[in-house]
Amino acid sequence: MCLAVPGKVLEISGDKAKIDYGGVIRDANISLVSAKVGDYVIVHAGFAIEIMDKDEAEKVIELWDEYFEFMGMKNA
Repeated sequence: MCLAVPGKVLEISGDKAKIDYGGVIRDANISLVSAKVGDYVIVHAGFAIEIMDKDEAEKVIELWDEYFEFMGMKNA
């Protein structure tokens, strides 16, 4: 099972992008989508596979934050 957490595109260089997952920055290949800086994307196996609507992405991130708080964890 895969749980998708949206990440925000911070910068793009060719087919590579820096993605922010609530302060954790990871690189991903964006060649499969037409992402722009500021977009929220879903990444699987190192590839961005979907661009999410900003409002939807922010709701999902809020739910994850609530889960972490409930579990007594800081944003992971």
